[in-house]
Amino acid sequence: MDSSPDRHPSARFPTTHWSRVVAAVGQLAPEAQEALADLCRAYWYPLYAFIRRKGYDPDSAEDLVQGLFAGLLERDALRNIDPARGRFRSFLMACCVNHLSRHREHEQAQKRGGGRTAIPIDRLNAEARLGSEPFHDLTPERLFERQWALTLLDRVLGRLDGEMERSPKLTLYRCLRPTLLGQETGPPYSEVAASLGLTEGAVKMAASRLRGRYRQLLRDEIGRTVADPAEVDEEIAALLAAIGA
Repeated sequence: MDSSPDRHPSARFPTTHWSRVVAAVGQLAPEAQEALADLCRAYWYPLYAFIRRKGYDPDSAEDLVQGLFAGLLERDALRNIDPARGRFRSFLMACCVNHLSRHREHEQAQKRGGGRTAIPIDRLNAEARLGSEPFHDLTPERLFERQWALTLLDRVLGRLDGEMERSPKLTLYRCLRPTLLGQETGPPYSEVAASLGLTEGAVKMAASRLRGRYRQLLRDEIGRTVADPAEVDEEIAALLAAIGA
């Protein structure tokens, strides 16, 4: 595994997601719409949690999320994207706030269907996740930020899991995986080494490379949601702060 990508983040910055959408403002480019749809499918839950925390019931929250995304995925909607908004996270929150402000009771039954693109929403899973959230001082906005961060990190770990499922070092990865999650319950390196017939130094080196790959995937995933690679580090700091909030 190569742990060097942090040296040149812009060299690996993806051009198929939010940066592609921003670059295509006013052009109605099909690839930009596809990239926007991919982002919507990946990050619908933070919006669902935000709307639910605003006091809407599950049916209304699902309809509102679908209505928001359906509007964004209309061909003319790309003309209204403001490139100065930079990050997809900020853009999406602004769109959601505006969408809620325009919401009317008689529109709820018209949010679905009509030939519009629908984003898959697993409401049962969403409600289970929402039920595990603390209800002390988490405002809807803070809950959105927290769930955005957790969703992104879960996607990063899922990508790494997929890679390692095809690796001959899968057993070693499973032993070291808890260290990526900040868990202190994982076995010590010496124990892992003894169980796999490796040296402790080899296990430490593997753990270092694994953390490097995780960081690379994290930067890649965040790169999908910002328009400028210079924003990646700032976005990492903001999302880590949201989890610690």
